[in-house]
Amino acid sequence: MNLTKSYDFFQPEKVDGRVHIIGCGSVGSTLAENLARCGITKMTLWDFDTVSAHNIHNQMFFEQDIGKPKVYALRDNLMMINPDIEKDLVLKPDGWNGEKLSGYIFLAMDSIEIRKQICETNMNNMNIHAVFDFRTELTGAQHYAADWMDYKQKQNLMSTMDFTHEEAVAEAPTSACGVTLGVVTTVRLICAIGVNNFIRFIKGEKPWKFCQVDGFRGFWDCF
Repeated sequence: MNLTKSYDFFQPEKVDGRVHIIGCGSVGSTLAENLARCGITKMTLWDFDTVSAHNIHNQMFFEQDIGKPKVYALRDNLMMINPDIEKDLVLKPDGWNGEKLSGYIFLAMDSIEIRKQICETNMNNMNIHAVFDFRTELTGAQHYAADWMDYKQKQNLMSTMDFTHEEAVAEAPTSACGVTLGVVTTVRLICAIGVNNFIRFIKGEKPWKFCQVDGFRGFWDCF
C-alpha cells in the first residue's frame, strides 16, 4: 500500500502490538477502514453478527455483503484497500468470550455490559497498551481513552460505564417502528477523532481521555 501522503507524519510499523476491534458495526467497521488506510495491518476483528440491509447506510458494508458474517465481509472490504492486510488479519466470528487481550483495544460493541467485562477481565493485564471506547447518539458522540499503564485512567474509564444496557437503550432515539436511529456522519466524526487519538498515542503523546462531538450543533471538544 502506498503511504507516501501520510508516511512522514505517521509510520504504522511503530505500532508495537495488535489492534483489537471488538464490535464491527457502524463504529467498528469505520475504525477498521480508517486504520487500514493508515497502514495498520495487524488487526483482530471480533463480531458474531451478520450484515443486514439496514446496516449498509452507516457501516462499511455493501449490498453484496448482506447475509455474510460481518468479520468476513469487513475483511474482504479491507483487502480492497490494502491487500497486504490479509497476512496479518485475524477474524473472530464468535465475538469476544472472555479472552485475554493485548496491544490496543477498540471497544465498539453495543453492550455496555461486555465493555465492562472486557475492562474488568483485563484490568491488570500488562500486555495492553491502551483502550479506546466509542459511544454514538443520533447527532452527537463520545470517545473515551485510557493509557492502560495508568491506573487512574483505567478507573476513570470504568467510571463512565456505570449504567446498564437497558438504560442506554431507553435513552437511544428510535423511529416510530422501534428502529434505533443513527447518522453516518456522526459515526465518521467520532471514529476519525478516535483514530487520531490512537495515532497521537503511538507518536508518544498523552491520549485525550474524553472527546465529545456534535456535527449538527457545530462543536467538538477533547481533553
